[in-house]
Amino acid sequence: MHASGFFKIFLIIAGLSLLMDWYVFAGLRTFTADWHSVRMRQLVNWGYLVISVGVTAMFIFGFGSFTTARGMTPFHEWVLSIFLTFFFTKIFFIIVLFLGDAGRFLYGIVNNIIKPKGKTIQPFFPERRKFISEAAILVAAVPFAGFFYAMLKGKYDYKVHRQTLYFDDLPEAFDGFTITQLSDIHSGSFDNTAAVQRGINLAKAQKSDLFVFTGDLVNNAAWEIEPYIERFRELKAPYGQFSIFGNHDYGDYIHWDSEQQKAANLDKLKQHHKALGYRLLLDENVEIEKGGQKISLIGVQNWGKGFIQLGDLDKALRGVDKNAFKILLSHDPTHWEEKVRYNPANIHLTLAGHTHGAQFGVETPHFRWSPVKYRYLDWAGLVNEKNRYLYVNRGFGFLAFSGRLGIWPEITVITLRKKVS
Repeated sequence: MHASGFFKIFLIIAGLSLLMDWYVFAGLRTFTADWHSVRMRQLVNWGYLVISVGVTAMFIFGFGSFTTARGMTPFHEWVLSIFLTFFFTKIFFIIVLFLGDAGRFLYGIVNNIIKPKGKTIQPFFPERRKFISEAAILVAAVPFAGFFYAMLKGKYDYKVHRQTLYFDDLPEAFDGFTITQLSDIHSGSFDNTAAVQRGINLAKAQKSDLFVFTGDLVNNAAWEIEPYIERFRELKAPYGQFSIFGNHDYGDYIHWDSEQQKAANLDKLKQHHKALGYRLLLDENVEIEKGGQKISLIGVQNWGKGFIQLGDLDKALRGVDKNAFKILLSHDPTHWEEKVRYNPANIHLTLAGHTHGAQFGVETPHFRWSPVKYRYLDWAGLVNEKNRYLYVNRGFGFLAFSGRLGIWPEITVITLRKKVS
């Protein structure tokens, strides 16, 4: 979409936000109506309005007009995130207030219908009660606090997810073989180097046999990873470090002055993978040997339903023994859904990322939900179909919304085991 199209959308959203401010302001006036201090009433009511309108203005002029040459920076993400915090907080406030207003309107109608003749007709809108505004504030405080926790703490609250997978045909030498997977680093979004280092240290502490990275090293431009190369190159494994591209690595979401400039950016990103110590797999495969036995590691370029479809699985499988134990690195889980699980080659395990779990949701041992489930069939964790496994990493970094809530940044550790007959 052209930049002017985006700006029109921002204006519509901002207009809606300002209408919401008017309604919230009315609710706050009810809340403060019986305060003795006029100054405090004005401070709360007008203070809210100034801050909220200011956030909307910052969203329009700070985020809506961001330079497409650089793409979205941490500043733009913070502007967007603060706006979203206020926007959803207002929605929760308005829902409660509206329910209260609907109730008093219905009460007014009924009261006037059944009122005996000769009695004074009451207004259809009885005075709004303070406790409704108090309830609205309490309910709205939940998303407000949640969003700020997500931005200040949640996005760097790294979690290790462990999976042990059993296979009949795993070579015996690889029984107990461990793989650490990172995905979706999105280095252009980082705003706390020390916190990122804690995540890297946690990944290093797993001491896995193999390290793999499944795409989206940057948001758009190769330079975004440069401040972190020395840190991420600390991730070493005895059997090597391997990587693939994700949809954001191709630079398709920002403006380039020429196709040559865009191609140069991709070449530079390939050099950065090498500087990180990662073997970048571009529709190709390598053999991992241990104890005289081998498994095949296959890597494809991005292939996603509704996204870039460059990955060539058939090309990547050339030279691979049909009976080999196969692990595929493919950024987008829709590739597994559309192509991999139906491929004549028996690909035992596919490692993906891409979805981020929407960076928001609920995960418990018995219940899991995220809005991303309405876009992706397989959006986080392990999937098994006829002994063909897919694991979707929730992402190490974040994008657009500078936070995570409920779906925390992930370091995946997979242990391969040979199934005992």
